[in-house]
Amino acid sequence: MFKLFRYLKPYWWQVAILLAATGGQVFATLQIPALIADIINNGIVKEDTGYIWQQGLIMLGIAVVAAGCSLVASYFSARVGANFSRDIRANIYSKVLSLNLADTKDYSTASLINRTTDDVNQVHQAIMMMLSVMLLAPMFCIFALVMAVRTAPDMSWIIAVGVAAIALSAGIILGITMPKFKIFQKLVDRVTLLTRENLTGLRVIRAFDNEQLEKDKFAATNNELTKLNIFLDKLLKLEGPLVNIIFNGTTLLCSWVGISLLNQDFSYLGNMSAFAQYVSYVMMSFLMLSMLFVMLPRANVCAGRINEVLNIRSKICWKAQTQGVPDKQVSIEFKKVDFRYPGAEEKVLDNVSFSAKAGESVAFIGSTGSGKSTLINLVPRFYEATSGDILVNGVNIRDYSKDDLMKKIGLVPQKGVLFAGTVKSNIMFGAPNATMEQVEKAAQVAQAEDFIKKLPGGYNAHIAQGGTNVSGGQKQRLSIARAICKNPDIFIFDDSFSALDMKTDAKLREALKPITADMITLVVAQRVSTIKNADQIVVLNNGKVVGKGKHKELLRKCEVYRSIVKSQLSDKEFEREMRLADA
Repeated sequence: MFKLFRYLKPYWWQVAILLAATGGQVFATLQIPALIADIINNGIVKEDTGYIWQQGLIMLGIAVVAAGCSLVASYFSARVGANFSRDIRANIYSKVLSLNLADTKDYSTASLINRTTDDVNQVHQAIMMMLSVMLLAPMFCIFALVMAVRTAPDMSWIIAVGVAAIALSAGIILGITMPKFKIFQKLVDRVTLLTRENLTGLRVIRAFDNEQLEKDKFAATNNELTKLNIFLDKLLKLEGPLVNIIFNGTTLLCSWVGISLLNQDFSYLGNMSAFAQYVSYVMMSFLMLSMLFVMLPRANVCAGRINEVLNIRSKICWKAQTQGVPDKQVSIEFKKVDFRYPGAEEKVLDNVSFSAKAGESVAFIGSTGSGKSTLINLVPRFYEATSGDILVNGVNIRDYSKDDLMKKIGLVPQKGVLFAGTVKSNIMFGAPNATMEQVEKAAQVAQAEDFIKKLPGGYNAHIAQGGTNVSGGQKQRLSIARAICKNPDIFIFDDSFSALDMKTDAKLREALKPITADMITLVVAQRVSTIKNADQIVVLNNGKVVGKGKHKELLRKCEVYRSIVKSQLSDKEFEREMRLADA
């Protein structure tokens, strides 16, 4: 929790005002019991009405000062607390965006969402309490204790008894609840995960008629969370009645001891009244602190989860500025590249080498799990190659700054991803300064123009979060248009034509040819028809390159490629392909 206090540093002057206002509130408030004692001893006992009015007006003025200081303290505690949580949320969000795929493998999406929202809210509430209570309560406690001892030293032992009882009860409750809050936050993550999973997979759940199964899974976690929540609430709510019993018991003890002392000296009446108020301030201070300590265990767990994310050190380090001068001629080269996932024993890619220059297309094909998608994910450094070098325009990608490398790459992922906004904003996502002419050109090439014009609003048509209001094929074509609009040096298509019909696929690839004349195109595909005209086809099997060349050449020389082609064609079509290859 205390590690997050660094976020208060920019607001130190507001915290200083808050501290001064709290000090003024405490000082003013603690003068009132002394004035009441003075009024009783020197005004009421002596029947001096003028003195009562005089001291009463002074007491009223002090009360107004105390109220003003309280308002100032409340304002600045709210302001500092809101800015504090805003900065943490912004940092978590920026941190998550800066991480690579390998960095977040230990954290589910649901957990990262909860850490940015619920966990920050818990810490925010605790900080708000700390800024008000943590400053106010100790001041009240210390100064009220001093004033109480000075006012009635014979009764000061009563405070020690009350404080010890409160501290004991709070310590027992904290000891039980602290470990439970860690379990509680994990269950909250689990509920969020199940909810998100069920909403995104609703079609599959209905298609397999598994609503009841998912309901049972959710109910099990939800019931476990409910039971733990009830247990923690019962335990934490116990603190209030315990403190009230201790508070009332202490007040009763003050009255009993005070009355016995009055029998010896009636002038002790004012002192006894002031002492009782000072004792109430001390008890109230501990009550406020106990409320804070009730919040701290959960907030501390949440702070730990936040720090886990903020302290992640990315496994991929980027240069602040690109080292070396990239060639003007577009090129890409893999030199003996290996890759294995962290902690894995087997390589996903083993000694992969190929090269391409401007105007060329390189296609990657192979069975499921052969390493195709992993290979192209190395180009934008979503993962870091275990060994070997990847050169873009003659410069190792490790020597590029993040901005410079990403500007050269136009990625179309296997699953089309759209963002809430409009058709136009999604196409311009990688090129915010693009003109409307460039947007329309990109849509035409991606074969998206026809369906865009049919949407209400055309290019200004609303796109829902995740693109749920457009079809899979439309989503994929808009993703392709987005990459085209960026005008990169290297296009990466990760099985991006799978949702397109054969006719649209052929039209799109034909329209891409003039655009990619000065670019490199990397294509991952399952359909041979998509890649048969590529300048170079790289055949992967268990992470190794088992074939490299053009379509006809691979049909003659590569058994793996030949078996892939055969699996996708009829016997007659395959025989025809083989005859053409041998011709």
